[in-house]
Amino acid sequence: MRKILVSVSTAFVALGLIGAPAPAQAKPAAAHTVVTASYSAAGESVAQQNARRMAAAYLKSMPFSRKGLIAQLKYEGFSTKLATYGVDKQHANWKKQAARMAERYLKSMPFSRQGLIDQLVYEGFTLAQAKYGVTKAGL
Repeated sequence: MRKILVSVSTAFVALGLIGAPAPAQAKPAAAHTVVTASYSAAGESVAQQNARRMAAAYLKSMPFSRKGLIAQLKYEGFSTKLATYGVDKQHANWKKQAARMAERYLKSMPFSRQGLIDQLVYEGFTLAQAKYGVTKAGL
């Protein structure tokens, strides 16, 4: 759990328990209270949040197929269930990921169209995603 420093009235406004005070009623917060926030209250456990955040970090740094990213998170120690949760919460466009990966491959070595499609399928992309990626990369 994380500790968040907020005024009690600010917390109640943020949670929707009270309305925001009118400008004439607004008072400066004299004292602050530490409120403990639980991610399970938002419907997401800390483990789920960590899996989601790690999946996001990987997608930001390099292209992955859905299957490949789940395998990477499992390698990092997440269960299949948590890895799948984290990956699916990204709502990634896997066709665009295939295009990014195809471009990376073409920058490092030459490929025939079919060779690159086969490589992307090997990396875990569907045939349709691989064909899209290779076409977008210019082959």
